[in-house]
Amino acid sequence: MDNIKKAYETMAARKANCAQSVLTAFSEDFGLNIDTAYNITQGFGGGMHINSTCGAVTGAYMALGLANPVTKDNPRQNMDKVNALIAEFNRKFKELHGGLNCTELLGYDLSIPEQATKAREAGLFTTKCPEFVRDAAQIVESLLKK
Repeated sequence: MDNIKKAYETMAARKANCAQSVLTAFSEDFGLNIDTAYNITQGFGGGMHINSTCGAVTGAYMALGLANPVTKDNPRQNMDKVNALIAEFNRKFKELHGGLNCTELLGYDLSIPEQATKAREAGLFTTKCPEFVRDAAQIVESLLKK
């Protein structure tokens, strides 16, 4: 199964949060054990639980970092490359969805329990979030092919 489909299906089935869904789809391709990837990303769902940057976005950043490991000889070189990839990712994701944080994407502040409940009742976690995850994975794929 391709990484985009894997990320989407993991999120759609509610088996993981958005960051977990994106990173685990790519993790084994770059030598990160899938269980470790799940553990690393568990605090990144719901905009890091403070309604900040969407987990699909942070999971994508992590995948881009894994794909471009830092070297001891020149750690700055790959960091600069990853920063450029992240800037391009942000541009493409914003183009598709209008923002990077949960409030911009869902229209609800998930750090406020009543608003998180409304988002859940509106079905956004099962309709919109899988789309964000799919699109994040698709953008990562396209950036890695460059």
